[in-house]
Amino acid sequence: MSNPAMVSRVEQDQVLVLERVFDAPRELVFKMFKELEHLSRWWGPRGWDVPVCNIDFRPGGVWHYCMKCVDESQGDFYGMESWGKGVYAEIVEPEKIVYTDYFSDAEGNVDETLPATLATMEFIDLGGKTKLVSRSEYATAEALKTVMDMGMLQGITETWDRLEERLNELK
Repeated sequence: MSNPAMVSRVEQDQVLVLERVFDAPRELVFKMFKELEHLSRWWGPRGWDVPVCNIDFRPGGVWHYCMKCVDESQGDFYGMESWGKGVYAEIVEPEKIVYTDYFSDAEGNVDETLPATLATMEFIDLGGKTKLVSRSEYATAEALKTVMDMGMLQGITETWDRLEERLNELK
C-alpha cells in the first residue's frame, strides 16, 4: 500500500528523489537522524530491528548499523541481518545531512558488489511542520535499478512511516 504522503520521482535515470511532510518541527525531525536513541528505534522497514547502531555524527564520521528481521511472518527474511555503513560528508544542523551509504559486513568492510548511495537529506521548515527531501544518487541507472529491485522504495516508505510514529510519540 503506497502512502500518499510520500512523493517519489527519478531524475537523470540515476537519482531517486523522495519527499514527505512530517507534522513536527524541523529541529525534532533532524534530531531523529542525529541521535542514536532515536535512530535505532525507527530505522528500517517494518518487522526489522536495529540491534547494532554506532554513530559518529560529524563530517568524516561513520555510522555503522545492523538491521535484523525479527518478524516471523516475513518468511525467508526472518533472522536475516543486513549491515550498512554511512560516511558523513556534510552536516548543516538542522538543514542538511550528506553521506555516502554502503552495504557492509559486521566489521564495517564495504561490500563492493552492491551499489553505494550518495544521500542528501534536506529538512525544510514549514512553520511547525517539516518537509524532508531525500536525494539518493547512484553511479549508474543500473545501480539504481538494482536497489529498486531489492524493494528499497517499500522499505523507505515503511521506514518513514515508523519515523512518523516515533515523532508522534515524542510530540
